[in-house]
Amino acid sequence: MIETLAGSGAGEVQDLTASDLLTAIRDRRRDEERAAADQLVLAAQWADLHPPESIHDAAVFSIPAGGREHEEPIAGEGCPLVAEFCVAELGSVLGVSTTAAKKLIGHALELRHRLPRLWAQVYAGRVPAWRARAVAETTIHSCPSLTREAAAFVDAQVAAVAGKVGPAQLDRLVAEAIKRYDLAEPDPTADPEDGWLHVDPRHASIDTQDVHYAGTMRMEAELGIADALDVDRALAHGAATLKALGSTESLNVRRAKALGDLARTQTALDLHTQGVTAAESTDTSTDSDTGADPQRLPAAREVVLHVHFAANLDGLSTVFGPTGRLEEGQRLVLLDQIKSWCADTRTRVTIKPVIDLDADLATEAYKVPDRLREQVILRDRTCVFPWCTRPARRADIDHIIPHDPDAAAEGREQPGPTATWNLACLCRFHHRLKTHSAWRYAMVSAGVFEWTSPHGHRYRRDHTGTSSIDPADPPGIPRPRRR
Repeated sequence: MIETLAGSGAGEVQDLTASDLLTAIRDRRRDEERAAADQLVLAAQWADLHPPESIHDAAVFSIPAGGREHEEPIAGEGCPLVAEFCVAELGSVLGVSTTAAKKLIGHALELRHRLPRLWAQVYAGRVPAWRARAVAETTIHSCPSLTREAAAFVDAQVAAVAGKVGPAQLDRLVAEAIKRYDLAEPDPTADPEDGWLHVDPRHASIDTQDVHYAGTMRMEAELGIADALDVDRALAHGAATLKALGSTESLNVRRAKALGDLARTQTALDLHTQGVTAAESTDTSTDSDTGADPQRLPAAREVVLHVHFAANLDGLSTVFGPTGRLEEGQRLVLLDQIKSWCADTRTRVTIKPVIDLDADLATEAYKVPDRLREQVILRDRTCVFPWCTRPARRADIDHIIPHDPDAAAEGREQPGPTATWNLACLCRFHHRLKTHSAWRYAMVSAGVFEWTSPHGHRYRRDHTGTSSIDPADPPGIPRPRRR
């Protein structure tokens, strides 16, 4: 393989010099960046082929009743709208989710229409596509929204240097350019020194899709100064309390556990304090009148986790396997981790009966009963559209062959019964896509689905993921022309 990459004339593998290797790697990086730039051009052209006018029998461009296709604004002000359902097919051929394909098209349109200088730099090979897309992502989702003039100002500030600075410096440059552009009249009362802050950096984000093997998730936040100091003091106090109670864990671990304790108890503490205050201000009130009785307060928050473990009988005892599957995040979890979570006195554990995923369940009604719904959710795990990973528990249950509500009244056999073999989990978007577009699918065996796109591309989806079942693409696809 190295010989192939190095090209003819490079000699045998053992004869490759350091210079040869560096040249090969550099050339492959250039090819990769060129391909990424071409993808942006092609994505923009795909959007051009699917304007709102392409929506079948659309008379007006508003969201129609019944979930039919509508136009989709996926970039900033001044960019063309796109027919909503075209995004799914582009994502499928790229092997990415519909959301990722929507971002690709949105970034391409944002660059072409609102950041033309940066777009030209990408096409010329002077700025990698991923850096330009990072700028586009910021200008699309800036709050308040950037006008076309504001986006043009940002474009002028960053285009010349986007390929010469690092990602962090580029992020700061874009944020500074947005701040410098006057989107609104300064409000001295909001910030007497600097005027109105057009970009508010405060946020608290948890990446629920990335679960570490140790059973942790990453949280990132940027708070106001007062809030940040309050949180820091609360975590320091919580960590010290845990240590005083005998914890031998590190300071960082104790601070992390203290943050979880805050999330579980702070609301109840606030309610308790309010109840005590009310009791003190009213002579005739009692704890039960004010709700100050801690035993009667509602739980602060309820977090539900669905964990599945294999279990076997060993005599009269049930033995669980060492690892299980956590639905939230679609990750593996250790049995010991679950035991530690359940050891908290505020944790409620519910064990549901086993459902046979191979059983054929059915009902004559259109509505899916709870047991049948749970069986389909456990079988499919996620939305079964190609590359989609939205959890099945939050998805719709779709009749693969549509249910005919008039079949019984007319004495006909029901073509789309509510049965295990005719039900599948689809997120709301892909449910609408299947119902109102030319996408079609069938369940070829239990939990295995074959999809056909409007342009004839075919995909197989099972519990391991998605694979294409199309023949190989013909060679010699021309490079897209510049617009």
